[in-house]
Amino acid sequence: MRLDQSMNTHGFTFAGANLHALPSGALWWPAARLLVVSDLHLGKSERLARRGGALLPPYEAEETLTRLTTDIDRTQAREVICLGDSFDDRAAADALPRAHLDWIARLQAGRRWIWIEGNHDPGPVALAGAHQAEHVHRPLTFRHIATPDSAAGEVSGHYHPKCRLALRGGRAVTRACFLVDDRRLILPAYGAYTGGLQCDAPVLQDLMAPTARAILIGTPPRAVPMPQRKDRERATP
Repeated sequence: MRLDQSMNTHGFTFAGANLHALPSGALWWPAARLLVVSDLHLGKSERLARRGGALLPPYEAEETLTRLTTDIDRTQAREVICLGDSFDDRAAADALPRAHLDWIARLQAGRRWIWIEGNHDPGPVALAGAHQAEHVHRPLTFRHIATPDSAAGEVSGHYHPKCRLALRGGRAVTRACFLVDDRRLILPAYGAYTGGLQCDAPVLQDLMAPTARAILIGTPPRAVPMPQRKDRERATP
């Protein structure tokens, strides 16, 4: 099928697969009719309120599910993979209101749906779909957290990568981003109110090759060289 041209995607090749970064932070694989999202963190506002934390507007699930509905409608995906931390914790998954459960059920209807286990939502969840620690759809392997010794073709989430770019006039902009090199692809967080980790953080610098790119989400997504720490720049030939 053809993508809706209004989606303004960024196309790129990874491990031999032709993929598209969507403005929302979702990943689209047209040949497999596969849509991938990571770190929805549904129920985040409920969990924070339950634990006495900061009170957030209780609309993050509606915002996230609305965006996911739009991406599914535009791509007509026949398979969806949620790359872990789909719920902010197990109790948040159990506390989802009936309206949200019905919404998820409508999105799942007529398509294969895979929930990858995350560190926030390990183990089985009482929702339809397959529940897996990781999923292989060659040439890609989907898991929640990147592994340092992974083979080429690993797709993961977990770190909520963000990229800060300096602009003219001393201003700067920070955007959620995909990180991609020859071996691995890390997706941004898809959920609302999720925060993020700057891509010059040591853990991301250690995972990604010096030649990695950051694909900033937005309309349209924009690819730039992944910013490097100053000490790494000096050490890189």
